[in-house]
Amino acid sequence: MSVCKPEMVIFNAPLAADIGLDFSGISAEVKASLFSGNNMPEGSQPFAQAYAGHQFGNLTILGDGRAIVWGEHITPSDQRLDIQFKGSGPTPYSRGADGRAALGPMLREYIMSEAMHALNIPTTRSLAVVTSGEKVYREKALPGGILTRIARSHIRVGTFEYAALQQDKTTTQTLVDYTIERHYPWIKKKQNKSLSLLKTVVTKQVDLIIHWMRVGFIHGVMNTDNMTLSGETIDYGPCAFMDSYDPSTVFSSIDHNSRYAYANQPHIAQWNIARLAETILPLLHDECENARDTIEEALNGFSTLYKEKWLSMMRAKLGLFDARMEDESLITDLLDWMQRTGADYTNTFLYLTENNLPQGKPYNDNAFKEWHTRWHVQLTKNSKPLESSFTLMRANNPSVIPRNHKMEQVLEDATSGDLKPLNDFLTALDKPYKNRPYLKPYQSPPKKGEKVFQTFCGT
Repeated sequence: MSVCKPEMVIFNAPLAADIGLDFSGISAEVKASLFSGNNMPEGSQPFAQAYAGHQFGNLTILGDGRAIVWGEHITPSDQRLDIQFKGSGPTPYSRGADGRAALGPMLREYIMSEAMHALNIPTTRSLAVVTSGEKVYREKALPGGILTRIARSHIRVGTFEYAALQQDKTTTQTLVDYTIERHYPWIKKKQNKSLSLLKTVVTKQVDLIIHWMRVGFIHGVMNTDNMTLSGETIDYGPCAFMDSYDPSTVFSSIDHNSRYAYANQPHIAQWNIARLAETILPLLHDECENARDTIEEALNGFSTLYKEKWLSMMRAKLGLFDARMEDESLITDLLDWMQRTGADYTNTFLYLTENNLPQGKPYNDNAFKEWHTRWHVQLTKNSKPLESSFTLMRANNPSVIPRNHKMEQVLEDATSGDLKPLNDFLTALDKPYKNRPYLKPYQSPPKKGEKVFQTFCGT
């Protein structure tokens, strides 16, 4: 469905160059026509995907209600990527909705996905956002927007759930084979391919959640249809970064029971993978004896692997190279203190990278000073020089994140036509592990009247 007056809002030229798309010499008007869907590339065959999903624990038949894959692109390095519109209009799975998106949520996804990429976290990417020239109606009339998303694929746990609901092993086997061919071709040499795929997804998801926890990211809606088999972060709806450290933090306006709170994310990832395991269980019966026991062993391995990698990640945040028994208590004591005092998660670790005792509230607290002394004693036990510890910390602790209150200010300006704050924000987020003086306005936690307590997905 075409839109009446598309206009370019933002175009990701570095991403286009990285994946081998040349837009040089193409006017803004022609690009707007392309990225709105008004003028599709010759030979493209757009389609909406069907999938199922456990949404807040309940299985539902779903599909791309406002998204269209308009083709696959092969990069110069021979990587296959999906190019997808989001907010371009109704699909067979829109369930009576308009299939449109408001400009604000599309810009939010652009900012968040590019910030996550800069943070070295696996993610879908954003290539462009256009305005549609039309209004979409939610609680009120809002300017419409369309996002162009790049992904390694859109194969989700929910895709496997949809295939399993067909009760046809051939369909599920075909999906398994395609996923392996596209993402993990080395598995083709394995005897038990389905089991190898499951174990690989366990590792991929552990690594992804560890990254989220490292930077204080809260996805907001970890339904099974929002978990990719490629291990990329996908669907930036009511997501946010935590300010004050609190494991129970929730931002999503629809997560009434805190199912997807910060601290629950590893447990939900494991739960989602269990749903994936159920879909391939019939195939595993053909591949190995005691299929259920084999699956349970793979799933139980998630917790062990997560704990091991979480400790390793937290050691890196604190500059600890050598694993010691006392590390875990040092880590948990700091987190407990941060929760008790409301200390800012990102800034606390940033201050520690400066090798000085942080000043001001809440760092004048005696409990923190005692912890700081213990930490420095631990650093002296490292097998590497002290400067190596701080280099390690600076590589794992961002100096800037897309804070919620800044995000809301930028989106309000952008939807009103002022794009300078948006571009300045993206510049600030581009190299998050390099602390620079001009970042200070973006590093400050929200003041009392600036706090954002809820975020929305915009559907």
